[in-house]
Amino acid sequence: MLTNIEKQFSILFFIIVLIEILTGSTETLKTAHYIAKPAIVISLIFLFINRSKSLSKPIKNLTISALVFSLIGDVLLLFVDKSEHFFTIGLIAFLLAHVMYIILFLKHRNKENSPYGFIILILVYGASLFYFLKDGLGTMLIPVAVYMIVILTMATTAYLRKNNVNIVSYGLVFLGALLFMASDSILALNKFNHTIPWSNISIIVTYALAQYLIIIGILKISVTK
Repeated sequence: MLTNIEKQFSILFFIIVLIEILTGSTETLKTAHYIAKPAIVISLIFLFINRSKSLSKPIKNLTISALVFSLIGDVLLLFVDKSEHFFTIGLIAFLLAHVMYIILFLKHRNKENSPYGFIILILVYGASLFYFLKDGLGTMLIPVAVYMIVILTMATTAYLRKNNVNIVSYGLVFLGALLFMASDSILALNKFNHTIPWSNISIIVTYALAQYLIIIGILKISVTK
């Protein structure tokens, strides 16, 4: 499924993720953490630019835009301890990244694929999560509610690609979208509900895997069904 270059990249990518896990959990390695976390998405940008020559310009532009907004969000969230404004602006950056992914996924939407069953399922999930978050949101209630709607929409549009792209691309992107949703859910619960043990590790692992799977999945669009 993976080309030799993608296999080599995957080894490098997961080394970067491992470094981020180690440095993000240790105060004495904070400087390295400031390098390792952005490096996750930066590496994906370089991979995508290098391997996306066969893709159309709109697909390339939307994907790179999603990654750039994600990178901005990553950098901003590094400084949340300095000011809560960094969290809010970071939230906006990730919201824009999800919007780029939504537009991207809709370009491969299967119009014969009914979304209603999946929408009901994902709304139940979203409503349950919001129930646990709402009492701790305060002034962030509306921004978080909007963000949740956007990420649920992103997951839905990933689902709507079914049977309109090859199975490899569909499966990787859809799983990536679900992991992105899981990562954001853990982050939200940890911040607004209660402290989750090892949350920093579970958040970064699900986030890194999400971005990795989505990008590899987009690169596989041109693979024959």
